[in-house]
Amino acid sequence: MAESVYIESSVISYLTARPSRDVVVTARQAITNNWWQDHKSKYEIFVSGLVVQEISEGDEEAAHKRLKSIKGVPMLGTSEEALSLAADLLAQGAVPQNSEEDALHIGIAAASGVNFLLTWNFKHINNAHTKALISLVIEEHGFVCPILCSPEELGAEI
Repeated sequence: MAESVYIESSVISYLTARPSRDVVVTARQAITNNWWQDHKSKYEIFVSGLVVQEISEGDEEAAHKRLKSIKGVPMLGTSEEALSLAADLLAQGAVPQNSEEDALHIGIAAASGVNFLLTWNFKHINNAHTKALISLVIEEHGFVCPILCSPEELGAEI
């Protein structure tokens, strides 16, 4: 059975965004496209209703492109366990109080038992300073923390 990956909204945004003049953004777009084309098929991928909500926002044409990119991708539900995990991640300071959606992405992925949470969010999700506390909170709930990583860390190249 293939390992599972929860695709967080930032990955979809980089995948479908117009080419950028910013060198870092351009590199992330290239890495994301490489992962999507060459590595996605190696995994069982998932999104959630939260991902759909987030990528539906903003410019109508861009939102349509983002939604089209995940057509057919199975959706994970937002269980009571996911909500409880998110609340504890916020309460224990693993994720800042004003970042409820980021905590919920982690909660959904952990409660659903996926192996990886794929994200470009280095501020609140894939952050070296907070990963240990995120993992501890999740383990206190009896779940295994998914590996929080970027497409580059999960095998993609430029």
